[in-house]
Amino acid sequence: MNRIFYLMGKSASGKDTIYERLLGNRKLALERIVLYTTRPIRQGEREGREYYFTDEAKFADLKARGRVIESRSYHTIHGVWTYFTADDGQIDLERHAYLGIGTLESFARLEGHFGREKVVPLYIEVEDGERLMRALLREKRQPYPRYAEMCRRFLADGEDFSEEKLCHAGITRRFSNQNLEECLAEIEKAIYNKK
Repeated sequence: MNRIFYLMGKSASGKDTIYERLLGNRKLALERIVLYTTRPIRQGEREGREYYFTDEAKFADLKARGRVIESRSYHTIHGVWTYFTADDGQIDLERHAYLGIGTLESFARLEGHFGREKVVPLYIEVEDGERLMRALLREKRQPYPRYAEMCRRFLADGEDFSEEKLCHAGITRRFSNQNLEECLAEIEKAIYNKK
């Protein structure tokens, strides 16, 4: 049975790197779920690869037509940024297995839409001090670093991924990303066991 494997974790836990490496593993044969966002594109990102970059008007239109599976909005110092998954025809579990990336809330909504047996959580963990250093280094590489937003995200993650919320979402397994190669090997094994 094809499933949606869904990566989650706090900011700077390595989700994007793990996501790209898993998609690049041809043996896993995972298709990408591309989310939509209203936030500005970052250096190195490409339209349709990491996200479909859109605006609030398109989000409102899709929502009005009942095409938004899940969404979340963040009140940043740069305005409201919305991320969402749309029922736009890209997910066909009859034909493919998929890899998605998001939050606990988006995981719960996908699980509600597709069914618990079809959505597998992959929760990535990194010690907070290490995450903060990674986030700072990533932000420094941006042409216009947004340090205040980086700090807001870091602090919000403590609430968004609290132990209570992880338990409520049914997250029973965690993948430590202190060592990328070991983490990837463990996740790949988990995916093979669920396919």
